[in-house]
Amino acid sequence: MKILVAMSGGVDSSMVAKTLKDEGHEIIGCYMKLHDNPKYHEENIRKVKKVGEFLGIETKVLDLQKEFQSSVYNPFVEIYKNGKTPNPCALCNRTIKLGKLLEYALSLGCEKLATGHYVRVEDGLLKVARDLSKDQSYFLANTDPNSLKYMIFPLGNTLKSELKERAKKFPELEAIAGQKESSEICFVEKTYIDILQKHYDTDKPGLVKDLKGNVIGKHNGYMHYTIGKRKGFTVDVAHEPHYVLKINSKNNELIVGKKDELKQSEFELENLNKFTKLDDDFKGYVKIRYRSPMNKAKIIDHKVYLDEPAYGIASGQLAVFYDENDKVIASGFIK
Repeated sequence: MKILVAMSGGVDSSMVAKTLKDEGHEIIGCYMKLHDNPKYHEENIRKVKKVGEFLGIETKVLDLQKEFQSSVYNPFVEIYKNGKTPNPCALCNRTIKLGKLLEYALSLGCEKLATGHYVRVEDGLLKVARDLSKDQSYFLANTDPNSLKYMIFPLGNTLKSELKERAKKFPELEAIAGQKESSEICFVEKTYIDILQKHYDTDKPGLVKDLKGNVIGKHNGYMHYTIGKRKGFTVDVAHEPHYVLKINSKNNELIVGKKDELKQSEFELENLNKFTKLDDDFKGYVKIRYRSPMNKAKIIDHKVYLDEPAYGIASGQLAVFYDENDKVIASGFIK
């Protein structure tokens, strides 16, 4: 089978290419240039080419910087501007990795596209990975369900620790097996504020209010805060911690409250992405953030009702729904 492998220069994608090559497939490696960082790309392309030479496979470089800018980077900035919390990896996986890269794979005559994501596909649905600490089903849950029939995720049943040990057996891969893990958001080197400051004046002091509309303090500019944050703003005469409950970007205001006021039992969705038909009152499990625990929930139309209240439900984040077998049923962005 002819397979395009998305290669980043890291151990995961390198081992994916090696595994599939060892199985006898015709492999083409492909590095994607996404954001504007020439030195970053130069180093990664060097690693990809080195691995390609070791494996004896062709490697290509696909420049998707314009597409990434319009589909991932610009929305990231705009969503923060609107006082929400973006999820750029979810956007990237849909439009770039399982979008433009998949189109490129098919244009080369490849039957499949393989990536180093830790996730499984079962019965045509995404399923959580064996290595729960690395599971990326959450970040892939926004992808077009039709793309899954072309995808291979060889690491879905692999533990990261096992993968590294296997890689260390080969001198050509040993160095990358021990290198530092890359950041989830590839274009953010230190903090997201560094990105926003390139486009906006993020340091505009504003008012802090309580839920009743009373002015109770000050903050340093609403873009510095996300839902649930408890530091970086002042609250007059507070005897216990206060948390950001809402962000009013139009007026540059924070609405804060005590921890109990951060709890929510329901929220609305937009851009609902279904992997299978949902009953009118689907019941299953939901994750409201990548690292959040599963919470029993039901969806009625575009509204979600939680069995147990959750803290810090943030507008702009992805909510991902699973069935009792750890398969992804649907996802949607929190409104």
